[in-house]
Amino acid sequence: LVQLVESGGGSVESGGSLRLSCKISGAADNNYCMGWFHQGPGQAREGIAAADNNGRISYADSVKGRFTISIDNAKNTLYLQMNSLKPEDTAMYYCAAGAGVYRDYRFDIGSEGDYGYWGPGTQVTVSA
Repeated sequence: LVQLVESGGGSVESGGSLRLSCKISGAADNNYCMGWFHQGPGQAREGIAAADNNGRISYADSVKGRFTISIDNAKNTLYLQMNSLKPEDTAMYYCAAGAGVYRDYRFDIGSEGDYGYWGPGTQVTVSA
């Protein structure tokens, strides 16, 4: 059974940085896609970044140039480096694992239903 646990959330001021981590356990191999989602109050869960085991990466436009997703396979840990944070980034952040989404030969983040395993989430709050 694949288990995911996020950490690294917290409260920062606008323009600040945070690095989220997601520890992965129970996976038989590295043949999976990992993604980061966020969900603000009263909003749907939205994919913001994803990476597959072949080095393909995809970002949502809202975070492109500010957030960086990476995987350390030796440590079985997924990261999300978040820079230039904005108040609208305030949300619960979740990591997820799935088979990967490929549309028209392009790697895509996909949606919530494309991922079968989820962590409990970590809160990020950005003040103005």
